[in-house]
Parts: sequence; structure tokens; C-alpha cells
Amino acid sequence: MKKTKTVLTALMALSMAATAAACGSGGADPNAPATGAKPAETEKPKEFKMTLRHINVRETSKNTLALLQDVVKTTESQVPGLKFELDGVDDVVNRDQKLKAEMAAGNPPPIFNLFGGDDTRNYAKAGRLLDLTPILAELGLKDKFMNLSEFTVDGKIYGLPDAGFVEGFFYNTKMFADAGVKVPKTWDEFIKVNEALKAKGYTPIAMGGGGGDGWVINMVVNTLFVRLGGTQIQENFAKGTSKWTDAPVVEAFKKLEEMKQNGYIDKNVIAMRYPDGQAKFYTGQAAMLFDGSWAIAGITGDKSTIKDNVSFFNFPSMGGPGDDTINGGFSNGYGFSSKLNENELKAVKAFIKNYFNEANQLRELKNSGRIPAMKLADIGDTKGLVADVVKTQVAAKKGAFPAFDSLVQATVKKTLETTMEELLGGKVTPAKAAEAMQKAQDEANKAK
Repeated sequence: MKKTKTVLTALMALSMAATAAACGSGGADPNAPATGAKPAETEKPKEFKMTLRHINVRETSKNTLALLQDVVKTTESQVPGLKFELDGVDDVVNRDQKLKAEMAAGNPPPIFNLFGGDDTRNYAKAGRLLDLTPILAELGLKDKFMNLSEFTVDGKIYGLPDAGFVEGFFYNTKMFADAGVKVPKTWDEFIKVNEALKAKGYTPIAMGGGGGDGWVINMVVNTLFVRLGGTQIQENFAKGTSKWTDAPVVEAFKKLEEMKQNGYIDKNVIAMRYPDGQAKFYTGQAAMLFDGSWAIAGITGDKSTIKDNVSFFNFPSMGGPGDDTINGGFSNGYGFSSKLNENELKAVKAFIKNYFNEANQLRELKNSGRIPAMKLADIGDTKGLVADVVKTQVAAKKGAFPAFDSLVQATVKKTLETTMEELLGGKVTPAKAAEAMQKAQDEANKAK
């Protein structure tokens, strides 16, 4: 027994010595990778593509598009495998054609430009929109926006405005000085300004509202009937307690018709598209342009010949309950499909975090003159036309009122576009226009 133990001990010692010798002399560990073998490569994440529908297709939107492209790059770098496909579409085509068809079929893009109000209400009730309420809480953005009411349905948030807006008159300060006029405060003063500009040979108001751009005319008429009838008049159209045949609305239609008949509005308004009207102003062919603050980018852009001679004023008072208000709100931004897989949901959260922040809002304010949709601690050294617009907004003592199309049904909005084109084209009277509008409103209210 003792002998056997001695032999085993000796064999173990020999085995250990041999192993040590092999290692010491450069022998290979049988469990080690073969000489020259490459370590296993980390598997690349599987690529997935997401369509991102935007409306930054005009030259005047180039700064906003550049911001979006920067956000896309950042988001792609943070989400493994993500590849965005940018789909730029004209805003009217997107809102009235493509998105409507996609929503009806149940296949909207994962991320898309969205209007608040009736659009958001309809799409949310159809189950097409992603509920952003818990996402905003998760990202700490719940209380960062100025106003989300136009994207809120039954207490849930379904869209995010990327900027706000105010509407008013941009004007050529040099032409005003040449005509010997100042910014009008009242409607009577406004008439005198237009007459003085005409006497100098200037087109008073540039406007392109034809070819499907009737919404441009609607901006003016919206402010007219709110000035004359108060903000509540448009709030009650869909409720049935206000009517388009009410006296303030009919009077607004008459004032618009008079502006055209008296030669204050460009005689080619129905023949020109929206960009044509804008260009006529910023190339010095007209003295005024009624437009939204989003127009600042074009007015101060490379093609503008008046960038050093332009300012902004609110629509003049008309002696009605809507005086000292300004048309403005937060009605356009981004919505997201309710049909997202896990990876797409991660991408959406990253996009929201990267796009909706104070730095980007300030960048848009300075570069494009877009009114911030988020609360800013400071607007920095904002100067020039942008500062003029912001000051005018603040000076509106009764605050801002939303565009009428966020308060009525889409069919009513479309009817007003075509009806106002007919009014300015001399095909319908103000009274008949009001009757046509009320008929459309009654039908829309019954269909609810």
C-alpha cells in the first residue's frame, strides 16, 4: 500500500514537471485560441428604418430643415440600427391629402407633421396617435411647453408644437416714410395709410391666396371677425351658439371685399400662390404683408431686398370686443403613430428629447423668427424683426386667440378657403358667403 502511494506521488510529480517544462519552452495551452485567430467580432445591430414626414420644403424653411437634420443625426447615433428617411411634403398636401389618406388606411408614418385642434381630435379618437402623456413625464418635459391645449384630447397629449406663431402686418418702413404715414392704430387710420400708399404708386398689401392657398386669405378674415365679434364667436361655431351669418362675421366679409375692391389687396391675389405673395413683399413690390411670424425667415433671407427696412404691427383696432388681441397659438408640430414596435418607440423618445429643448427653441427664434413653443429662461440677444414681433405679441393686452381652424371641423375650414377665394374673385356676395359657411357648419355639426 505504501509502495503504491509512493509510485502515484512520483507520477504526479513527473506530470507536473512536464507541463511546466512545456509552458516554459513556449508550448501551447490546448485550451487557448489557435495562434493568429481573431477574437469574435461584436455583432452589428440590425438596421431599421423610420419615415419622418416634415413640411420644411420651401427656401424659407431651410434653417428649420437644418435643425431637423442635426437632430436626426444625433438621434441615429444614440439608437443602434436606426436610420431615418426624411420625407419632405408641402404642408397643404400633407395635411389635406397624404396624412388624411394614411390615417384612414391606418398606416401613418412613425413621425409626421401634425396640426392641433380638429385634426388631432379626429386622429386621436380613431386610435391613430401615440399618447405622449407618460413619455413627457418620463423625459421631464411635462411642464416645459407654453400651451398644449390644441394637442390635448380628453386630458391626454397626442402631439407637440415645434413653434408658436403670431399673425400681423409686416411693413416696409421706407415705403411708409415715403408716403408720409405711420403705423395705424385704428381702422380709419389703416384706410388712410392704404390710400396714401396707393397715391405713391405702391401696392398696399401683397397677398397670394390662389391655387389652393385660400388659407392665406383666411388669416385676414379670421382676425377681422374676431376684432368685430370677440374671441368667443369662433369658439362657438362648432357648438352651434355662434353662426357664420351673425352680423360681425358678415361685416368682416364686407371689409375684406372692400379691401380688394378699393385696391388695397393685390389685384392678382387669386392668381398668385402663397410664396408669390410673400416674394412680392420681400422684393419691394408691395408695402405690407399680412402673415405669420414664420415668414420672418423669408423676409430677412438672402433673396430679400428689404431686410433692413421692415418692421411689424398688430392688426388695427376696429371698435369691437376683439380689439387688443392677436392671432397666435401653438397649433403645428409633430405627432407619432400609435403603431410602434419597441425599437421605434425608443427612437421616438430619443427624437423628442433631442428636438424639443430650450437650445433648439432659441436657435429657431434667432435663425427663423419662430415663436418658442417651450418656456425659455432667456431669449438672449434677439434683435431686429424678431424682437419687433415678440414685442408686438407681448403688447396685445387681451392676449392671443387661436386660428379658427383649430376650433372648427376640417370641412368648414376648407369651405371658408374656397368661399373667400370666390368673394375676392367677385363670384359671391358677403351675405351669400356667410350663408354658404353656415350651411357647411350645420352639416359638420350634425356629422359629429
